[in-house]
Amino acid sequence: MLDSSSTVFVAGHRGMVGSAIVRKLQEQGITNLVMRTHKELDLTEQQAVREFFGENKIDYVVLAAAKVGGIHANNSYPAEFIYINLMIQNNVIHEAWRAGIQRLLFLGSSCIYPKMAPQPMNEASLLTGELEPTNEPYAVAKIAGIKMCESYNRQYGTHYRSVMPTNLYGPQDNFNLENSHVVPALMRKFHDAKIADQPSVEVWGTGKAYREFLHVDDMADASVFVMGLNDDAYEANIRPMNSHINVGTGEDITIAELANLVKEVVDYPGEIVFDTTKPDGAPRKLLDVTRLKNMGWQAKFGLKEGLTQTYQWFQENEIRI
Repeated sequence: MLDSSSTVFVAGHRGMVGSAIVRKLQEQGITNLVMRTHKELDLTEQQAVREFFGENKIDYVVLAAAKVGGIHANNSYPAEFIYINLMIQNNVIHEAWRAGIQRLLFLGSSCIYPKMAPQPMNEASLLTGELEPTNEPYAVAKIAGIKMCESYNRQYGTHYRSVMPTNLYGPQDNFNLENSHVVPALMRKFHDAKIADQPSVEVWGTGKAYREFLHVDDMADASVFVMGLNDDAYEANIRPMNSHINVGTGEDITIAELANLVKEVVDYPGEIVFDTTKPDGAPRKLLDVTRLKNMGWQAKFGLKEGLTQTYQWFQENEIRI
């Protein structure tokens, strides 16, 4: 399985999740890491990916590279979200198989589940209903990635695993208000309002939607945990064509509660105004994390602790964000 002699290719190592996984692998003594920037290797180009795998001896692939964003970005660029993510997945998974690589970890998202899936969302809810329209193209791509891994396992005997995180936040998040997720967007809004001495901050939606939030270091820890599971322990908890694993805390809060918590962490003295003309997205997206708990893992970061650490990182790195 995964040991200090393993050579691991981390696709997307500069992103929030990929960089956290790199840190976690290094903490566990795995130093044979192969990484490429987008300029060095465009994962949407099949021939380039084929040549890369042909030139490098790799034991394990972590597929953390993806085009990601919040409601605004998904609404604005649906074609890019489905095309880029499908191309990355198709090329990396297929060319890893062609190169004889037996082990791969695919990172998905909780948006794979139907908009009205029973809460908390169990892995068996996949493909049982309509997706949330605001991020359907991205979700379809991620579902395809799961099924691609399962299909290669089924036909070729590979050991490709998939983990589906809930909403992530933490160091190296994207704090650009045009295309960021809810936690960094709120943090940036409250921070900027505090600096500018603005009397209020506008938050999209009614604030009534529920969301679950996982610190990226917990996600990295879970990913490396799943990578290192022996085959018997892994296969005892999954079904071959329902093999993806939810990764979350098992707890959620309303967006209004989150906004007030971020406001407290940032120490912003003004008011919160909810713009009810903007979409809420899915009413609730809580993951059932029983499968992963049964395997022996659970989250460690409390939300306020994680937000405080993230805001500290933001302040230290604000000049380059």
